[in-house]
Amino acid sequence: MASEWFFEYDIQINRPGLLGDIASLLGMLRVNIVTINGVDEGRRGMLIKAEKKENIERFEHIASTMETIQLTKFREPKLRDRLAVRHGRYIQRDADDKKTFRFVRDELGLLVDFMAEIFKQEGHKLIGIRGMPRVGKTESVVAASVCANKKWIFLSSTMIKQTIRSQLAGDEFSDRNIFILDGIVTRNSNDEKHQMLVREMMRMPTIKVVEHPDMFIQHSEYSIDDFDYIIELRHSPEEEFTYEMMEKNHGMSDKGTSGFGGFGGFNF
Repeated sequence: MASEWFFEYDIQINRPGLLGDIASLLGMLRVNIVTINGVDEGRRGMLIKAEKKENIERFEHIASTMETIQLTKFREPKLRDRLAVRHGRYIQRDADDKKTFRFVRDELGLLVDFMAEIFKQEGHKLIGIRGMPRVGKTESVVAASVCANKKWIFLSSTMIKQTIRSQLAGDEFSDRNIFILDGIVTRNSNDEKHQMLVREMMRMPTIKVVEHPDMFIQHSEYSIDDFDYIIELRHSPEEEFTYEMMEKNHGMSDKGTSGFGGFGGFNF
């Protein structure tokens, strides 16, 4: 059975024909190039595939002796590797908290692709998204759901008007759905049926996406440690999250809107 590997190298001597030499070596060893791209300044990444692992290992040994390149990564491809080759850059990850990934608004395409790959996986995943208003959080989750061929369900939202769902019906309970909730709206809700629905969804083996996870965990039995991924989305790399502004933006002026009110009635 063919196996895939991720191969990244740093160019030491950038001479004409270097890439051709590497491609020719791979061809002689019967190793196919699946995808190739620049992944960082002075670096290239490749997804390669071979029927025999021995051919991959022989290529790694020969490539490690080449003076024109320096191997920086050689491993079975991770999600970040596949996306780096696909988009030509790595997703930024927090140095201390490996489950936190950072994006800016100009990288929405990369963010959507990243979330779509997570959404395609089976079973429980709890994803938190931090970001200021109108940065593209909800739109990115919906777009990723479409890419993953999944149906999205808003449990709470301020997409058009404030929406607080207290019940679901029919195939909305499917573990194939993506459940989305706004952590500030849910935290501020006094609707016990809504809170019961949220707790039920949290126990289901499916994908849950929580906007403003730091606000969601306040006065609840959940903690940041319960999240599998934390995504931070900013307008610019220097932007700071100010929760006072978020609270004001999520003012409860529409407290009377619940159930199927606003956007919540259109779960597509």
